[in-house]
Parts: sequence; C-alpha cells; structure tokens
Amino acid sequence: MTDFLQLFFSGLATGAIYGLAALGFTLLWQASGTINFAQGEFVMLPAFMMMGFMAFGLPLSASFALTVVLAVAVLGWVFKRGVVDPLFKFGMMPIVVATIGLAIAMRNGVRAGYSAEAHAFPSLFPDQLYNLAGVTITLADLGTFALALVLVLATQAFMTKTVTGRAMQAVAQNTESAAVLGINVPRMVFYAFAINAVLAVAAALLVTPTYLAKFDMGESLGNKAFFAAIIGGFNNSRGALLGGLIVGVCENLAAAYISPAYKDAVALVIFMVVILFKPQGLLGKKEERKV
Repeated sequence: MTDFLQLFFSGLATGAIYGLAALGFTLLWQASGTINFAQGEFVMLPAFMMMGFMAFGLPLSASFALTVVLAVAVLGWVFKRGVVDPLFKFGMMPIVVATIGLAIAMRNGVRAGYSAEAHAFPSLFPDQLYNLAGVTITLADLGTFALALVLVLATQAFMTKTVTGRAMQAVAQNTESAAVLGINVPRMVFYAFAINAVLAVAAALLVTPTYLAKFDMGESLGNKAFFAAIIGGFNNSRGALLGGLIVGVCENLAAAYISPAYKDAVALVIFMVVILFKPQGLLGKKEERKV
C-alpha cells in the first residue's frame, strides 16, 4: 500500500504539469476556436529562454519575468499575427497543419541553434522531503501540484467570472455576433494567446527540472497534454487538470505494476476509452459551435 501511495502522489505532480500544458489547448479552443499542436514546443522554448537569461547571470526569478514578456510577444502576438490570423479564414485544418510544421521547425531550430544535449535546470522548490505515514513526498511535488492547481482554477475563474473572459468565449462561439455587440474581437483573441504564452512559461518552470531542457522535451509533453485535454473535456479548464492528473497517476502505476515500456502508451489508451464512451470528455459538455 505504501508503494501505491508513493506512486500515486508522485503521479499527481507529473499529472499537474500535463494538466497545465493541457490548459493551453482548452484555453485557445474556448477563447479563439483554434488548436495549437505546437503547444509542447511552446513549453520547451521558454525553458531555453530562461536558460539564456540565466547564462548572463540573472537569477531564476528575473529570468522568468523576462521570459514571460518575451513569450507574450513571440508565442502570443507573433504566433497569432504570423500563423493563426492569415489561416483562420480557411478553417481549422490549415492551422492544424501549420502548427504541426511549426513544432517541427521549433525543435530543429533549437537543436541546431543551441544544442542537442539535455541540460540541467534549477528547481523552483528546495530539495526537501516529507514523510507522511511512510510515504515520502518531496516539496517539489507538493509545490508543483499546488501551483498548477492555482493556475488552472484562476484561469477557469477568469474565463467564467469576468467580463473579459466571457467576451473571449463569446468571440469563439460567434465572431460576427460578438463584433455586433461591441466586443473588440482582435483584442480578445490576442488575450487568449497571451495568457496561453504565460501558462506555457509557468509550465516550463515546473517541468524542466524533471524533464531537463532538451530540444525534443515538448514532443512527448504536447502529445500527453493533448490527450489529457480531451480526456478531461476540451471545453472545460478544470477538465484539463483532471485529465492531466489521470494520465500522470496511471502512467506511474502502469510503469511500476505492468512494465515501463507501456508508460508512454497509457495516455493513448485512456484517451481511446474515454472518447468511445464519453466523446465530450469527463467534465466536458456537449455544445454546438456556430460559425
């Protein structure tokens, strides 16, 4: 039982990271009606940005703040204006293809321009252990889970409880009607991409100490985050966290009790089961999207 609890709590921390990355998928879908298959690379790139700032002697906190500003500009404004805006009028498929190509370009660009080696990354939390009823829990696991939970709930509250959040969702549901009602459509869509960029930097801060900074770290993370978003419900921010936690815990249990070789297949298996019996996800709701 102790081993099970150890795996469970460790899986919660990993799953929280998946959930935070999955939140980017649900946010862009809720607020702009787009899907970004470069989401994993949007987490990878800020990790290298922070490493670049730290290489100049800046502390982690200052590197994080500067990376947030740079990410909002590059992963928010430039991505929206350079990729999404020109293709949005042609439908979803061109955006999907473009973001897949962007992900490949970002991976190869970092590998060629920086390094193909894995690099250590400082942890936000001290190396401290807690023993609860025989179960060893690290402060990093507790902090990661708590911070991810706060970010997910804050984003959910912003989207559902604030005027700006509801306006962003209105734009995604019906752009023309939102414009008629006086909503600044371009601004609301940019807010969605900007928030997604900030969340990507936060995810990079939490995941990189474990995954290490490597050019392909976003590939696996992006796939699992996408599955987690669908498992929890693509139109529900809390569902993104739930899906991530389920994937993280089940991965740990499968690796320990079945075989480590099956660990990466767990997210796909859970995704297939959920999509067959509850296509809208565990917390998702059926909705008709008007164009």
